[in-house]
Amino acid sequence: MEESKKVQRKAAYSILDRGEGKEAYWHLIGTAFVCKDGSLNLVLNSLPLDGKVHIRDFKERDAQ
Repeated sequence: MEESKKVQRKAAYSILDRGEGKEAYWHLIGTAFVCKDGSLNLVLNSLPLDGKVHIRDFKERDAQ
């Protein structure tokens, strides 16, 4: 598939603070797809408790 026609996929996370001295937990909650005009379509499988969604480039290891 040509690079220009390839769908750009990003991962959507909820980042949970687990308290002092503990690493934050990144919970994969959905996927975002980049549209031709640069906007995003966001598909969520769950909702973040704090209302914040962090979007990053999708990597295959995120699918686990």
